[in-house]
Amino acid sequence: MGWKGLVALLGLFLLSTTGCSYLFYPHAKEFTAKAKGATGVETLINLTEMAETTAQKAKGGKGVDQPFDDLHNQFHAIDNSICCVEKSVQEQPAYALAVTHNKELKTIFRRLWKFKDDQPQRDQHLDLFVSELQEMRQTLQTLR
Repeated sequence: MGWKGLVALLGLFLLSTTGCSYLFYPHAKEFTAKAKGATGVETLINLTEMAETTAQKAKGGKGVDQPFDDLHNQFHAIDNSICCVEKSVQEQPAYALAVTHNKELKTIFRRLWKFKDDQPQRDQHLDLFVSELQEMRQTLQTLR
């Protein structure tokens, strides 16, 4: 196999490890294990509660301090876990709304990352992130 074959194989590997994987954010797996519920939905609900608590702790901080780093990994745990719920749940209309909330969390977190060193923008984006987590949790609770 030539170098082109190896590059193709590596590309296939990386594509196959997206979603439901912890290749790039291994600490997210630890938070997922802590939040493990009886179902995938329960795990996600627990993760949103955990992330909300951490976001409150991150307020007033600056840079990638410990609460911000934990929130970053919890965010990736949520993002990785959304695709791991049971197939019967994924077929429900409310699941599509939960996926939309997850996409909104991604957008908010990107902006939060940009302003991690700047107050009051960091705290404003943390508040927005918490609000979106609460909305996502309400949606997930309908999927129980």
